[in-house]
Amino acid sequence: MKKIMILTGSRGEWGYIRPIMKLAQKRKDVRLVLVVTNMHLIEAYGNSYKEIEKDGFKIDYKIHMSLDGYNHVTHAKSLGICLMSLPDIIDNEKPDWILLAGDRGEQLMGAVAAAYTYTPVAHIQAGELSGNIDGMTRHAIGKFVHMHLAANEDAVNRLIRLGEEPFRIFNVGAPQIDEMVQSRFTELTALEEKLSVNLRDGFILAVMHPVTEEADKAGEQARIFIQALNEVAFPKVVILPNNDAGSNLVKDVIYNDRYGEYYVYSNLSRGDYLGLLKNAECIVGNSSSGLLEAPTFKVPAVNIGRRQNLRFRGINVIDVPFDKGLIVKAIEKAVSAEFRQYLDENCINPYGDGHSSERILDLLIHTEVDEHWIVKNLTC
Repeated sequence: MKKIMILTGSRGEWGYIRPIMKLAQKRKDVRLVLVVTNMHLIEAYGNSYKEIEKDGFKIDYKIHMSLDGYNHVTHAKSLGICLMSLPDIIDNEKPDWILLAGDRGEQLMGAVAAAYTYTPVAHIQAGELSGNIDGMTRHAIGKFVHMHLAANEDAVNRLIRLGEEPFRIFNVGAPQIDEMVQSRFTELTALEEKLSVNLRDGFILAVMHPVTEEADKAGEQARIFIQALNEVAFPKVVILPNNDAGSNLVKDVIYNDRYGEYYVYSNLSRGDYLGLLKNAECIVGNSSSGLLEAPTFKVPAVNIGRRQNLRFRGINVIDVPFDKGLIVKAIEKAVSAEFRQYLDENCINPYGDGHSSERILDLLIHTEVDEHWIVKNLTC
């Protein structure tokens, strides 16, 4: 039996991990150790660890790491707290593999702790381009991990160009798509009843995160975002940002500058979020969800600013800068009958086919780790 330790700190990468854990629960050849940290444990961000428990998963360890303030200094110090805690957990559990996902700082701390304890570590969605500090983090993780779980050929080829040994790289797709393909989401009627809202005449899903390199501009950018949404007649369902530097500025604007019909949530269950995404007229903001998940449902995505700069994307994405008029025009195009028909006929998700979790688990369970795996040699 293989013991796999999984680290999660935000609702974003929980979408990557949950389908793998669901599948692992049905298998007798794997045991999971779940380490939960950062946003999951913060009341102001929805205490999403409760969703994890409600889904039927046992949380083995909680790392309280997030210092208040949500600026560059507190962010960096919080990551240090995370790193201080992880080696003791690894030493206590001695997992066969540590599984990481995405490009957030706590995942980098997991990679560092694993590498320096000589524990095999695998990385979901390795090799992708994502903007800002996130992109630097993703590639830094790649230098520490032993197995790269890429979502498409674009990422595979980039990892090879970055000097990673080809035998470590596997094109498995993005596991968060699995539940979408399997229709594991809340239906609209149930959503309306659960959230006490009326969405059947159409709505916009909006998710805006601060751009960490532009944290001092977060309030100004959020104001442009909200002013554009205020011009749109549809009701808006807004999911509040993560706890990166500048997040308080974004939240203040969302609360104070909006007018019209808005429904604002700090956190929603994975099934509820996917149900909203599937039924939205479009998704607006700078969340990776517009690029990674929305294509599966053929939902248009208006992507604002540089946060997803250079990231591989499908034909559903309309890119615009932080300009109110351009954002409004992009939303008008996104919700038009012509664009929706174009997506219905042509949109394919470039990030996977809905069977990624099976591939990932099989690799972790059946790969025998020896010195060949643990000792890395960069090819350039």
